[in-house]
Amino acid sequence: MYFFRRKFLNNIEVKDCTYEYVRRDENDEVVEKLSAISHLNFTIEEGSFVCVLGHNGSGKSTLAKLFNALQIPTEGCVIISGMDSREEANVFPIREKVGMVFQNPDNQIIASVVEEDVGFGPENIGIPTEEIWKRVADALDAVNMEAYRLKSPNHLSGGQKQRVAIAGTLAMEPKTIVLDEPTAMLDPSGRAEVIRSIRELNQKKGITIILITHYMEETVDADRIILMDQGKLVLDGTPKEIFSKVEELKSLRMDVPLITDLAHELRLSGMPVSEGILKEEELVEELLAIFGEDSFVKEMEQVRKQEDTEGKSDALPSLETDNSGVRSAEGVDSQTPTPSLEETENEKDKEIEKDFILKVENLSCIYQKGTAMESYALKDIHLSIKRGSFSALIGHTGSGKSTLLQHFNGLIKPETGEISVHFRKNPALILQDKGFLFWKGKKRKVEKEGVLSFREEGFDFQGLRFKVGLVFQYPEYQLFEETVFEDVLFGPKNQGLSLEEARKEAEEALRSMGVEEALWQKSPFELSGGQKRRVAIAGVLAMEPELLILDEPTAGLDPAGREELFQVIAHLQERYAMTILLVSHSMDDVARYAEEVFVLNQGECIRQGSPEEVFSHKKEMEELGLGLPQIRAFLYSLEEKGLSFPKKNTVEEAKAMILSAYKKRKGGENA
Repeated sequence: MYFFRRKFLNNIEVKDCTYEYVRRDENDEVVEKLSAISHLNFTIEEGSFVCVLGHNGSGKSTLAKLFNALQIPTEGCVIISGMDSREEANVFPIREKVGMVFQNPDNQIIASVVEEDVGFGPENIGIPTEEIWKRVADALDAVNMEAYRLKSPNHLSGGQKQRVAIAGTLAMEPKTIVLDEPTAMLDPSGRAEVIRSIRELNQKKGITIILITHYMEETVDADRIILMDQGKLVLDGTPKEIFSKVEELKSLRMDVPLITDLAHELRLSGMPVSEGILKEEELVEELLAIFGEDSFVKEMEQVRKQEDTEGKSDALPSLETDNSGVRSAEGVDSQTPTPSLEETENEKDKEIEKDFILKVENLSCIYQKGTAMESYALKDIHLSIKRGSFSALIGHTGSGKSTLLQHFNGLIKPETGEISVHFRKNPALILQDKGFLFWKGKKRKVEKEGVLSFREEGFDFQGLRFKVGLVFQYPEYQLFEETVFEDVLFGPKNQGLSLEEARKEAEEALRSMGVEEALWQKSPFELSGGQKRRVAIAGVLAMEPELLILDEPTAGLDPAGREELFQVIAHLQERYAMTILLVSHSMDDVARYAEEVFVLNQGECIRQGSPEEVFSHKKEMEELGLGLPQIRAFLYSLEEKGLSFPKKNTVEEAKAMILSAYKKRKGGENA
């Protein structure tokens, strides 16, 4: 009876709420007003699971801060459990009831040991010591971080820090938890664990969950979705209701789950697929119903035999049944084929060997060496990045990706092993002449073409960083100047270019990244997350690097922003013959854009190859916590139910295969 009644209680009421950001000059005069939220009206029921969606700059994060009184409405009001956030006496009671998990975990991690950080909140609200430690243990277990209980947060990866931040909020057991992009930096298994954890909190403890996310797949089990645009509520309904409006969502810079997108595309192409499919198992059932008739299977088998007899090759896949009863698309084995021509592979290896831009051999890195906390961050790494390629580096959270990247541009210098670079024009070595005791002598630059090792005497690591551009996970860490233009100008000026040349490079970089001139004189800290990302990349591009490393470049971006950024990156590669190395937890992005993939696990590079080669190892990828691209995983699920197609990675590829088989089926029926 208790749970039945509480479902009808309004936990949060937003009444005619408006919030404006005000920018003032040095004289405290108002220079600019920006409306982030405009006349919002809605309620959130106690015990519900609500997802808030919207493009970057739509007002989602501002709304989240209004929920726990981090910001107070300019107009209207927000009522939390009967308390008006405008009343000062209510601020701290509201924050006890509404826990907040930010997108950047560094904004809320304060202690020097993980368990102390998680226990900080409960301690400050007067929870008894014994209960605090129980909550700490339960919270860390919920986010799979119990093994790191005694570690320093400073030694954790970005994704691991995010789990600690979530655990710190869980330990307070608030009535409502607001999560602002909490899984942006987590690997696929980590995302699944966190979403599962907060779903259990909602179902078992009745905690109200408000999840802000750009991962559409995280929203399919929500009770309700609120979609915002330009500070206003534009759609409100169940996931099925919202995701049935595919075209409208895309016009609002949003997307739908890939399974929903595939079902929608098949439906538009004439297949009898239901509208509003959200989950993999739903589409599997529908396709089994379409292709499941024994008569159709027999017809396709006869067609295949006839074509074999006549020696014809048909581009449209037919279906055949093997001895196990699994029906396969004819012409391609159900398992992704791997190249078997040894001579071709040898030639490919030789070509890479001749034309690499960066090569790593026997590289190892040990953190806190010689102490009780000693651990391998990297162990005997071997890899080679081909010049002009678009490669990807993947691995679970804490696998060593960020450590490896920092070796590539000398932020961490190799202690063991070898790193070599082969740029079109190498940075000059700087050698120090011998001098007397109180005279340092003169520095002289030595030019050296060809392959250059980091271990060369006097290697110029500063020059290396102009050649290997690194864009970090959080772009705001790289932005520091008063204006966008000055920030992008900083790099070229420090390369020794004249002011005129530096300005030219900065302007071209900003235009290449699609940063509008209207933003050039704004403070970089006034920009949205997507705009900051573009400016940070432009700041690196202005130094004309030959190798551009992007560490989670699309984290926190809306679907349209992700697509636009990848289009810009592809343009950079084509126009400037730039080598791109992408670090990502999105297997779909990796499968769609990368030519070669390097897989890290516990500091070791355990596999490398094309996306097709890497993702053909289904069991291994799942054991690593990385999983597969969603469409490939769907095709495996379809195979497990008896219907097999070649394993592809994108909606476009799957649509073509399934539609082709369907048309052949219809052709057989009409014959």
